[in-house]
Amino acid sequence: MILHASCIAHSGRGLLILGPSGSGKSTLALELMAFGAALVADDRTILNVRQGRIIADAPDSIRGRIEARGVGILNAQAHGPVELALAVDLERPEPDRLPPDRHIELMDCRLPLVLGAGQVHLAPMLLQYLIAGRADTDMHGR
Repeated sequence: MILHASCIAHSGRGLLILGPSGSGKSTLALELMAFGAALVADDRTILNVRQGRIIADAPDSIRGRIEARGVGILNAQAHGPVELALAVDLERPEPDRLPPDRHIELMDCRLPLVLGAGQVHLAPMLLQYLIAGRADTDMHGR
C-alpha cells in the first residue's frame, strides 16, 4: 500500500504523518528532523505488514528527498524501513485537553493516533511520545 503521507523515525520508532495536500506534512517532518529525527519518506510512504506490525519505507524514486515549500526539494539522509509506532492526522484538531487513547486502523493493524491540526509545539510532543509513550498506555499504545 502507498499512502499520501510522510514518515520519520526516532529512537527506532516510526511516525506516520497524515493529512491533505498543504496541511504541513513535510514541514512537520522537517521540524522533527531538526530535533534529531531521520527521514523515512516524504509525500508517499510505502506500508507493509510483517508479523502483525506496520513497516514504513520510501519509494526508491524519492528516497532521501523532502519538499521544503518555497525552497525546493532538499536532500536528506534516508533512514530506511521502520516499524510504525504512532500516526498523526494534520487534518483534524484535537478537541480535548487530555484526549482519549485514539487509534487508526491500517491494513488490519491498530496504530495509536494523535489529532494534530493547529496544535502548537506538536513536534516536541510527538518526539516525546515516540521516546516514552503515553503514561496511560504501554509503549505499543495498548
